Amino acid sequence: MRYLIQLSYKGTHYHGWQRQHNAQSVQGILEEKLSLLIGQPIETLGCGRTDTGVHAKNYYAHFDSEQPVNKEQLVYKLNQVLPKDIAVFKIMAVSTDFNARFDATWREYEYWITQTPNPFLLEQAWFQYGQVNIEQMNKAAQLLIGKHDFKSFSKVHTQVNNFVCEVMFAEWSVVGDKLVFTIRANRFLRNMVRAIVGTLLEVGKSRLTLTDVSTILESKNRCEAGQSVPAHGLYLTKINYNNLPV
Repeated sequence: MRYLIQLSYKGTHYHGWQRQHNAQSVQGILEEKLSLLIGQPIETLGCGRTDTGVHAKNYYAHFDSEQPVNKEQLVYKLNQVLPKDIAVFKIMAVSTDFNARFDATWREYEYWITQTPNPFLLEQAWFQYGQVNIEQMNKAAQLLIGKHDFKSFSKVHTQVNNFVCEVMFAEWSVVGDKLVFTIRANRFLRNMVRAIVGTLLEVGKSRLTLTDVSTILESKNRCEAGQSVPAHGLYLTKINYNNLPV
């Protein structure tokens, strides 16, 4: 039987989602606890990778079990044995051909920036001193909407067939004392959001123009784009599936 697990995690103390032999990962710990509670070796497949230090407000992974599981009871037991920076919300039975990674139609990320020192956001937002032009940053963000080759905003040595992504939404907003960038796309490349944020901030500081952003996108050259911002301000916030059980 196949099950889909919905969870969240604070990525500060993990080397990303992906299981690793020599580092602590969210997937590794989740599989360890699932195997213990179900009584058989369990492997999970997540909806995507998150890098070291990146957080996930909403994450999905599927796993197979040889025997039916009590979904509500397993949620309760997992939350008793998992570290407190990983929380399980729900477990759902899904069809055996459901795939947490490939059945996702879009994903959404947020990047948090604080412009005033806040000790309570040290690991949750990136502090940036000085004002930025949000209106110009939003104009630049609109240039990313649609289907483009985002090689300029991707890590160079990555195992993908192509760098084409379709961005459906990209916008900066002020949320309380935070500046939040939200972006939604059918897929994301490694380091893509952090490189985009770094580039758009250069626009907000009047170091790049809107024409520069278009040129960077068309260049397909990572060296042309801005620096990648730190991981601790990045959140995976939403995953969309068209065939989830109610």
